[in-house]
Amino acid sequence: MRITENNFVSQLKKRNEKALEYVLNNYGWIVKTVVKKHLHNLERYQEECINDVFLGVWNNIYSFDKNKSTFKNWIAGISKYKSIDYKRKYLKDLEQQSLTNFELKMEDNSLNEIIKKELSEDLEVLLNCLKSEDKDLFLKLYVEEKDIDSISKETGLKRDIIYNRISRGKRKLKKNMIERG
Repeated sequence: MRITENNFVSQLKKRNEKALEYVLNNYGWIVKTVVKKHLHNLERYQEECINDVFLGVWNNIYSFDKNKSTFKNWIAGISKYKSIDYKRKYLKDLEQQSLTNFELKMEDNSLNEIIKKELSEDLEVLLNCLKSEDKDLFLKLYVEEKDIDSISKETGLKRDIIYNRISRGKRKLKKNMIERG
């Protein structure tokens, strides 16, 4: 079967590897552009991130809805958020290294600060659509990586309320991302 713009999504859902090849050939430039933009100073992570984007497309093609977004925007979004994940991975690697090696080079430190700043700015833009209380919950849960019980103790909110706010916040974030493309 010949893979075209009209059938590649349905063929991806049927696990046709030629459809993935079509995506690589026709949308690969988008993925590379987005990943290189976000990981411009982390070249050693770029190729792995690009591969993860295509793996993400392969594994999550069922979540693509052509009524909500174009495939181009969808794959660009996956690329952006995979890149952010790789920045986080890099920061965690740096933190691990700093525990064992107290002498970080000045270059690594400045790079670390640049990445932290970029992540902070991206996160701020992403979470701007949430109320400040919900933004705080997201930061505690996903950035500070606290568990629900400690957040509950800290904020005085019941676990169910926290779960509800997080769930509503995720829906709001998803809706906002779709609207922004």
